[in-house]
Amino acid sequence: MSEVAVPYRARPHRRWTRTAAVVLAVAAASTGGPAAEPAEAAPPQRVQRVEYFPGPGAEPRRVTVPADTPAARRADRAPDPAVRPLQRTGPVSGRLDLVVTGDGYTAGQQDEFAADAAEKLDAIFRIEPYRSYRGLFNIWLVGAVSPESGVSGDPTADVVRKTALGSAFFCDGLERLLCVDTGAVTRYAALAPDADIVFVVANSAKYGGAGYSAPDLPPGSPFHGVATMSSDNDRSYLIGAHELGHSIGELADEYQYPGYGPYPWAEEPAAANLTLRRDPAEAKWRRWAGVQDPTGSVVGTYEGGGYYETGVHRPTDTSLMRTLAATEFNVVGREAMIAGFYADADALTSPVPTAEPVRGTRPITVRLAPLTGLADLRLTWSVDGRPVPWATGLRTVTPYALGARGPGHRVTATVTDRTAALRDPAARARAANSLTWTLR
Repeated sequence: MSEVAVPYRARPHRRWTRTAAVVLAVAAASTGGPAAEPAEAAPPQRVQRVEYFPGPGAEPRRVTVPADTPAARRADRAPDPAVRPLQRTGPVSGRLDLVVTGDGYTAGQQDEFAADAAEKLDAIFRIEPYRSYRGLFNIWLVGAVSPESGVSGDPTADVVRKTALGSAFFCDGLERLLCVDTGAVTRYAALAPDADIVFVVANSAKYGGAGYSAPDLPPGSPFHGVATMSSDNDRSYLIGAHELGHSIGELADEYQYPGYGPYPWAEEPAAANLTLRRDPAEAKWRRWAGVQDPTGSVVGTYEGGGYYETGVHRPTDTSLMRTLAATEFNVVGREAMIAGFYADADALTSPVPTAEPVRGTRPITVRLAPLTGLADLRLTWSVDGRPVPWATGLRTVTPYALGARGPGHRVTATVTDRTAALRDPAARARAANSLTWTLR
């Protein structure tokens, strides 16, 4: 196991040396047998990068571990489990679909899994901006049935249990690293109507978890990332909240490793929460400079982040992307998360298809996602690009009432989120969507 901050390579494997071959030949000659042929080298071990969390208030770490789960802890494929919605706020095409599956829950513990999943999700959705934008999520429970209760490595490394997803602490020797068989996770998540993000809730009170980003999942995995967490530890929910920061907000880690030294690249980091600029007025989050942040510090440029100690800056002294001792995103992270929500979800949907022409007397009904708190939705209507002010906020209208007469005219509903949590014009542009119908 090794810590990584740059692209990794598979660890080298031991190969036969000329000395070893000679020793075998001499040994064979002494017994009258032929010299043994050197064995072929084993294929390179498949590895993957994961983020793990040494303790409830610790800074996370990035490590490289074997990708293959030991067969000793993988259960034989069980019948397809029950799939049920925990929350459904709109069509899968217009929502972020979060799939939660349990591991280490037997057939008789499926209600316990559902209760544990709901408790973890409620804790995550108490954090902003999850709280305000929960209405953009559909949440699906996939009740994976394990032959044994609990997971491997709990309480000690020698404990092995057969479970549906092969969950285990002590992954590659790290006690708090809770790895899973990502191939099995992919198969189970595919049973839900859609999957953008996957959580695995392991039946354990032991603190631990892991985060897998899209590049480190099996080829063809349709979702952005996987987070694992233990069910009965009251701080493990922060692992899921942090990992969604990567997979939805495309946020970088804001912590650094001692000894990593200066940031080695000249290009500006792509993540919204890192910059090479030292002057806050020149940083990509300049619109937030000087603002008192919910994490407790003032938005500026604080040196260190993305695993490096110098040459790169983060927006605040601390945040949920730096340490799990923090329970809030900074305002820069909030903005990136909201933009990420809208990249995969729409606040405006309708049961009336837009692909088919409508009659002028046909009532057109639209639905707004049930957003709260930070969100500030405004619904407007237009005909052929001309606003119809009196219809602002109406959820049902007819084209004739809006003034559309005759075939070919176009009726458009538009929702915009005027939240004060978005200051970047590009993020504001993401927070709007429209639907258009053509008259016949």
